[in-house]
Amino acid sequence: MPLEPLIIHPGQAVPLDSIPEGDIEAFHVSVVSAVRAGGRLSAFFGSPREDGRIRLVAVIAQDEQGRLSVASTTVTDRFRSLTPDCPQAHWFEREIAEQWGVRPEGHPWLKPIRFHHAYRSGRDVWGRAADATILPCVTDFFRVEGEEVHEVAVGPVHAGIIEPGHFRFQCHGERVFHLEISLGYQHRGIEPALAGGPDARTVHYMETLAGDTTIGHATAYAQIVEGLSGIAPPPRAEALRAVALELERLANHTGDMGALANDVGFLPTANYCGRIRGDFLNLTAMLCGNRFGRNLVRPGGVAYDLEAASATQLCQRIEAVARDAENAIELLWDKPSVLARFEDTGRIAAATAKEIGLVGVAARASGLLRDVRFDFPAGHYRFAQIPVSTWDTGDVFARAYVRWLEIQRSVDFVRQQLGELPPGAVRQDVGRMGARQFVVALVEGWRGEICHVALTDAEGRFSRYKVVDPSFHNWMGLALALREQQISDFPLCNKSFNLSYCGHDL
Repeated sequence: MPLEPLIIHPGQAVPLDSIPEGDIEAFHVSVVSAVRAGGRLSAFFGSPREDGRIRLVAVIAQDEQGRLSVASTTVTDRFRSLTPDCPQAHWFEREIAEQWGVRPEGHPWLKPIRFHHAYRSGRDVWGRAADATILPCVTDFFRVEGEEVHEVAVGPVHAGIIEPGHFRFQCHGERVFHLEISLGYQHRGIEPALAGGPDARTVHYMETLAGDTTIGHATAYAQIVEGLSGIAPPPRAEALRAVALELERLANHTGDMGALANDVGFLPTANYCGRIRGDFLNLTAMLCGNRFGRNLVRPGGVAYDLEAASATQLCQRIEAVARDAENAIELLWDKPSVLARFEDTGRIAAATAKEIGLVGVAARASGLLRDVRFDFPAGHYRFAQIPVSTWDTGDVFARAYVRWLEIQRSVDFVRQQLGELPPGAVRQDVGRMGARQFVVALVEGWRGEICHVALTDAEGRFSRYKVVDPSFHNWMGLALALREQQISDFPLCNKSFNLSYCGHDL
């Protein structure tokens, strides 16, 4: 029989038993049909059952309707892969195979994505023991054979402070046929550490899931706890969260604009934006004393209020910083040498972006109208909208220009909200979380959609906590952007996506 998914909204806690469960074929048809009808796979993960089997749960975002659909199935050691019919599932299914030892039969390129210990005893699908001291990395890389075809391997150890990641290029001369990306060298194990929470460590895990996205991930976690506790933060707290989230977007987008300029040797914008990024970070420090927003967002609201005098000062400072950003970034669009490197480099067509499930700037730069703040408005975004910024060329220029549009609109948003902060408290007490509940939170971080999913046990503690950073969706986009490009274009394409290693390696 067809499996009818459960329709919910972000932040809405529902009984775990209300999630429909069908056999694998009904589940397969349900998920594939929903995605082909315009849905998007926000999360797909495994959760252990008491009998030792694994429950697979799919969360599909229906952006146009502003709702989520949820379906599940239970498997033992294998299931029919969704990937041939739904390419968005390919990374998720590799993760499931690694974490739970469940093989997606028919997956076109099955191998680990993090090289870490399996979550349950026994062996994973590659025969690696879960209790092994050191796990061997599976290095079955794709190879192109032929005269004058050569291979270039970069990393995983990089110069400077960049985190580990391995990039393997199959090239003919300077032309890239294929780029394969191998991640997961950090073995962070954060998701299993969240089980049994929340506790004193949980919020600090959230704030460091991806260090440049402290506000985004902390906000998603707060929405999870609030949904499970049946409370809503005060309006003033929600406004301050939105201001902090946009300041985080401003700092990172500005830093990226400078880095893109640096990659094409245009030093005026590169140097200015490096300093201006710091100015935006300092504005976040005015909210809570920390430039990255640590210790600000907490379940029930925020930990710090903003006095009227400080709000006025912040407004004045953001005006000055925004003028500096405009002066620095507008230089890019007037320079033919810059545009010649940005335009037609690393192009991702809209159809491809949709098929593989790109999110955030990468999706909007390919013409997709995809933004959680617009499609699934929560908190203060229910009352104060930000226009969605898009471009349609899908190249480095588009990813840069969408950032510039978002910088301008975030500045306008922050300026307006600081002048209209609601009165009242900034935090509400959080009660006991509901037992055997299920909830999803979505936040538009500066890279794109952040998805947190929590399942609670009979005691109201986390039995499974799933995090999907936007980078998880977008790494394959970078790989496809390099096809038929010059290998020298890689640094520029890489920076135009600017994906997170630590946000992926959870």
